[in-house]
Order: sequence, then structure tokens, then C-alpha cells
Amino acid sequence: MSQSSAQQSTEFKRHLGLFDSTMLVIGSMIGSGIFIVSADISRTVGGGGWVLLVWALTGVFTLIAALSYGELAGMMPKAGGQYVYLREAYNPFIAFLYGWTLFSVIQTGTIAAVAVAFAKYTGVLFPIVNEKNILFSLGSFSISGAQILAIISIWVLTVINLRGVREGKFIQNIFTFTKTIALLGLIALGLFFSGNPSVLSHNLAEFWHSSAISSDGSITELAGLALLAAFGTAMVGSIFSSDSWNNITFTAGEVKNPSKTIPISLFLGTAIVTVLYLLANIAYMNVLSVNGSPNAIDVAGRGIQFAISDRVGAAVAEIIFGSGGVAIMAALIMISTFGCNNGIILSGSRAYYAMAKDKLFFPKAGTLNTKGVPATALIIQAIWASLLCLSGTYNALLDYVVTAVLIFYILTIAGIFILRKKKPDAERPYKAFGYPFLPALYIAFACAIIFDLILFKPETTLPGILLVLAGIPVYFIWNKSK
Repeated sequence: MSQSSAQQSTEFKRHLGLFDSTMLVIGSMIGSGIFIVSADISRTVGGGGWVLLVWALTGVFTLIAALSYGELAGMMPKAGGQYVYLREAYNPFIAFLYGWTLFSVIQTGTIAAVAVAFAKYTGVLFPIVNEKNILFSLGSFSISGAQILAIISIWVLTVINLRGVREGKFIQNIFTFTKTIALLGLIALGLFFSGNPSVLSHNLAEFWHSSAISSDGSITELAGLALLAAFGTAMVGSIFSSDSWNNITFTAGEVKNPSKTIPISLFLGTAIVTVLYLLANIAYMNVLSVNGSPNAIDVAGRGIQFAISDRVGAAVAEIIFGSGGVAIMAALIMISTFGCNNGIILSGSRAYYAMAKDKLFFPKAGTLNTKGVPATALIIQAIWASLLCLSGTYNALLDYVVTAVLIFYILTIAGIFILRKKKPDAERPYKAFGYPFLPALYIAFACAIIFDLILFKPETTLPGILLVLAGIPVYFIWNKSK
């Protein structure tokens, strides 16, 4: 046996059971969004009823998408997940566009943003890694302590996952379980022990009052089409906070009995997170008024709408725990974001592995190390995510992600209809729930959201579409060089 073959494994190791897979879905979904984005949602649509409806609809349609993906996961339980589904339903070109967007912004941009969020909240406890602590500056370019810690966290998790999927799942299970229990604790305190009857009464009185607050502080009453448009743009935050549920499909090569395990874990994971998100927002509204003033001197006066830096979770924790609440919430978000990034780092590399097997990515990314993991793909992913951390562009990139994500969710779910005709006799251990009505409903809903964003948020929507289209010349250049 040659040295190179001795150093490589030829197949993935199936170490992920149903519990592990469900933890991967939950852990990849829950990051820092649930503690932050409700502020922007409330400024966009107004009363608590509309805020809860935004989260509820996001959860319902995420669940529909997850149940639809179950059919594809059962049919094609292969490493690469969504990339493989698109390749089989359409062609390698469409699959490459997804892989290109996944690598350039969706997965790596998310890794960078979540890592920086982890570092920012670590900076609350340890100021040396605060984002305001500038370590290096050259003109407009600067590097902060938070960026350095973000990069370190990416590489720590990458090194852990290089040691094998068993090690990766251990970290995932520990951190997902911990943050789920902590979030449940915060919800319980907000609902049963720290509620304010006058706040709740005020929120119920304004429950269905719809208004939008612009950046200059002006308030616009919403009704009819204006309310519908605002509702669509408000969903950007909740959709992003509920994303990454599909990451489990990338790891199909390491899941035990993937044809059954992945569909069940998709359902359980997305359902649990949807319920947690709704309960968290109800708990927020039991403690804090939705409406507030940006000039108020305390967290209660600022309300959910004007929580400092949109940190709604921190504001609620401060009311519950006093001055120590900020530190408690910082620790919770550190745990949440660290565990979230582990799941995203673990799973994303498997998609690049599948691309490399199709000769649409760097060839070495299509090999496994002795631990049965795509080491080169993990390292390439970490390098690009680290560069995005240094560039400081990750926040802008994430504004573009939602449009790109929705485009490929639409194409993938439409692939169910295509594959029912192309491969009618293929084994389908699980069939899409509510087919054809619910998958078609999801496609129509996602198209409506994209149309709404093009009309009312073109500054972030069009760049997202352009990022996808930028993969077209890359595909032909890659094929020509190949």
C-alpha cells in the first residue's frame, strides 16, 4: 500500500444517529438571531401580533420545506445533500451555481458572521477581544480583537472536525443541548416569573397595531399593500435566523440509515426550533413593551423596538437578572454561536466534497483523511471564512444571503416535481408531506418574498441575485481549465 493511500480513507464513517442528526439541525439553526432580530421586525411591522405572525409563518414554511426535503433525502442519501438533489433534478450547471453560492457567501459568510458574533459577545466579558479594540490599522482597513478571536474560533472548530465526525458530533451535542436548556430557562423566567402585567396589558392593547419606523425616527401607519410589503421585508431576519436546517442533508454519508433518519431529524429539528422561537418572543413581550423610545435611559423604556444594538435578549435578561443579566446573556450567546458554527463547519465541507467528486471544485477537496472526513474541504472553507472575517464584509454579504438561499430552496423543492416524472420508479422511503399542494405553496410563498424584496429592498436583493449569476462565468472557466 502506498503512503498516500495509507493516509486516506475511502469512505465516510456512519456515526450520526437520530439524536445526533436532530441536534445538528437544531444547533445549526439557533445562533444569535433569535436574541436580536425581533427588534428590527417590530420596527418594520409594529405590534406584537404582527411580530409573532412573522415568526410563525417563517416557522410553518420552514417546516414545509424541511418535510419536502425529506423525500429527496430518502431518495438520495449521499454526501452533498442539496447539491446532489439539484444535480439529479436539473444538471451539473445548476448544482454548481448552488455550490458556488454556498462556498462564496451562504456557508462561509454565515460562518464568518457567526464567529464574529461569538467574538463580540465574548468581548462583553473580556474587553481585550472587544470589536472596539483595534490591533492593527492601515488606512480604512483595520483588524480588531473580535476579528482575531473569530478566526481562532473557526480554526479551533475546524481542527476538532478534522479529527473525525465522532468528535464533531460530540461538540455539537454538548453545545446544542446546553443552549437549548439555557434558552428554555430564559423563556420560563420570562413567561412565569418575571412578567410585568402592565407591560403585557400594553402589548395586548397594541397587538395588531401596524406601523413602520424609518431610520430617521418617523412613523408610518401601515395597511393593505403597504402592510403586506412591510411584512415580507420583515421576514428577512426571521428567515435567516431559521436557516441552515438543510445542513444535515450534506452529511448523509455519515448518517446511520439516512433514508429514514434525515427526514425525521429535519421534521423534529425544525419543529422544535419553531416552537422555541415563538415561545422566546412571547416571553420577550411578557417582560418588555414592544413599543419604546430611542431616547429612553433604561431598557424598559427603550422596549423591544429600540433595544440597544437590537439586543432584545440582553434587555430581557437585564430586567430579569439585573446588571448581571448582560453577562449572562453574553455567555448564552457565546455558547449558542459556538455550537451553531460547529454544525455549519462540519456540514458545509461535505457539499464541497461532492462538488470535487464531480470535478467542479478543487480535486483534493474530494478526498477523505484517515478519520474519514474531507480534510482539504474543511481547510479551504476555514481559509475563505477567515478572509471574510478580516474583510469586514460578512454583514453586507449576509444581507444578500436570504435572496440566494430562497432561490435555491425554490429550485430544490421544484426538483421534487421534476424527479417524480424523471424517476417515477425510484425508491422513496418517505414522500413529501402534502404533495403537491404544500410544496407548491412553499414555492409560491418564496417567490412572493423574493418579488417583495426586489421591489422594496433592491439594494440588498439584487446583489444577492448577482452573486448567484457570477457563478455562470466561473462554471465555464472551470470546465475549460478542466
